[in-house]
Amino acid sequence: MIFGHDQQVEQVRRAWDGRALHHAWLLSGPRGVGKAHFARAAATMMLASAAGPEFELAGLESPEDHPIAKLIAAGSHPDLRWVERVENPKTGNLNRNITVDQVRALGEFLGLTAGLSPWRAVVIDSVDELEKSAANALLKMLEEPPANTVFFLVSHAPGRLLPTIRSRCRRLQFEPLENDAMASILERELPQASAAERERLVSIANGSAGQALAFASLDLAPLQDEALAILRQGDPDNSRRSALAGQLARKAAGDRYAAFLDMLPALVAREARQLHEPARQRAIEAYEGVRQLTAIAPRLSLDPAATVFQLGGILASVADPSLS
Repeated sequence: MIFGHDQQVEQVRRAWDGRALHHAWLLSGPRGVGKAHFARAAATMMLASAAGPEFELAGLESPEDHPIAKLIAAGSHPDLRWVERVENPKTGNLNRNITVDQVRALGEFLGLTAGLSPWRAVVIDSVDELEKSAANALLKMLEEPPANTVFFLVSHAPGRLLPTIRSRCRRLQFEPLENDAMASILERELPQASAAERERLVSIANGSAGQALAFASLDLAPLQDEALAILRQGDPDNSRRSALAGQLARKAAGDRYAAFLDMLPALVAREARQLHEPARQRAIEAYEGVRQLTAIAPRLSLDPAATVFQLGGILASVADPSLS
């Protein structure tokens, strides 16, 4: 079930029912709000409806026991392609980009006759991660789309895409989820968590269910508490920021470090809204510093320990004006 995106569901369902479906849909908005989930649900509904047997469910819902839904859940539907970054066998990590070879393979797929119905679907998650040559290869497909084929392009930063790709898509804008939608998703995904734990996740995830689930799996609450302690009480002897840096610099802490960087700007912004002058102005300045550093650190592969220590200094400047 899709929570919090009723308008987007209605647009796609109306287009499908009237068979006035645009061949490419750009699903844009913040990370973790459900764009890829939406794409999977839409593709499943369309392919199941086209192949039969018929069913009567609202929105983008499909029966879980429908044979097409089962094939998609198993990753074995012949008329659906899901394109995303793949693991590099040499490093064991995901490739930095979706490669041109992956997109060219789509051309081979689209050259075949659909197997189970007249329709095919392609999901690219995310289109932001296409290398330049892959983006150009995709553009050619969007310029001359095969009949009865629909593309769902997931984008977290549509402004970075080729304007020619954007111009060939119908755009669906996804916004951060409201608290009630967040609560419903977390109740479904984290039934073992207490209501208080889920409420806390909602409060720190900035409308992103994906981020909330990542926070839960990575146990980010203690890191949030320590960051808030530095921001509110300062760190005159550097001990707090040193301890935080030590936790996040370990080899096994890579995912927690990345999530901490994602979490921190929203945490500072939320705190700034609760403060009064002059502390509020210091928090606003700290937010700018945190936002810039958390953005460039992954791109430049900055040392995690040094980065977290520097972030701790920015946080401490809110409580201690002498550090500003």
